[in-house]
Amino acid sequence: MTVLIITFSQDNESIPLVIKAIEAQGERAFRFDTDRFPTEVQLDLYEGNSEQMVITDGEGKLELSEVSSVWYRRMRYGKKLPETMDWQYRNASHNECRSTVRGMIASIKGFHLDRMSNVDTANNKQLQLQVARKVGLMTPRTLTTNNPVAVKQFASDCKEQGIITKMLSSFAIYGESGEENVVFTNPVTEKDLENLEGLRFCPMTFQENVPKALELRTTVVGERVFTAAVDSQSMEGSTYDWRKEGRALVKSWKPYDLPADVEKKLLKLMADLGLNYGATDIIVTPDGRHVFLEINPVGEFFWMETFAPHFPISQAIAEILLNRK
Repeated sequence: MTVLIITFSQDNESIPLVIKAIEAQGERAFRFDTDRFPTEVQLDLYEGNSEQMVITDGEGKLELSEVSSVWYRRMRYGKKLPETMDWQYRNASHNECRSTVRGMIASIKGFHLDRMSNVDTANNKQLQLQVARKVGLMTPRTLTTNNPVAVKQFASDCKEQGIITKMLSSFAIYGESGEENVVFTNPVTEKDLENLEGLRFCPMTFQENVPKALELRTTVVGERVFTAAVDSQSMEGSTYDWRKEGRALVKSWKPYDLPADVEKKLLKLMADLGLNYGATDIIVTPDGRHVFLEINPVGEFFWMETFAPHFPISQAIAEILLNRK
């Protein structure tokens, strides 16, 4: 039994944690760093009278017929292609790498955590909110638009609590030295409402500002639910987005007892989206309501295991990969 882990070379502690848990059960884990393909890792995918698919990484080799399950984690197609390549050829190579790797994964007959098609669908935030409401979860009023008039009307409708803005995609700006500046969730001011011309170049998402007593991270693995809470309002920088102070708050997370009805609805959300794994963000309001924000089908969990509250999430992932249910 071999578990294939799809990731990239700079991924975090999640990978060795899960590999260790798999090997502790006497099984094999094979790591495929997608950023090292095609420059350092080889794929041979043969279709004919018989099928043969092989990954070769240095001295390591894996026949994909041996794969019992796949952990679909992170993709960085062709990131080590030479920067000196003509941009047209580099772009063409990147696209071929993407098609090759995704085609390989889709053709593997074992258990998938999770199917690429399900992950791709579940990554759509508008769909997430729609399904969440359908299963009975509370969600914030949300507007995605490139229309300044619609934004001003939405702000007027949410005047009492105000509105925030966020990106649907993983959005970052890179400085000249290569440093990453992530675009976090931010409040929308009256001044912002008078300067919305940029929407004609890029749509944005706006939500009512939900008051926070706590913020929850609920990680679901199969039918196991791990929930931790943090007081994001304890620091000025994390008022609207705890990730702004993620490093400072990393040891402040504590176990949280999610109400049984909310947990049941989350599991229904997972089932409807066809997911076995998901990292969910939820707000607990001062009056005790639980408001669903979003789910990341390949979201992070390592700090909830490495630091407090020390949840055995990697063990749960290893178990579902090995038991294939």
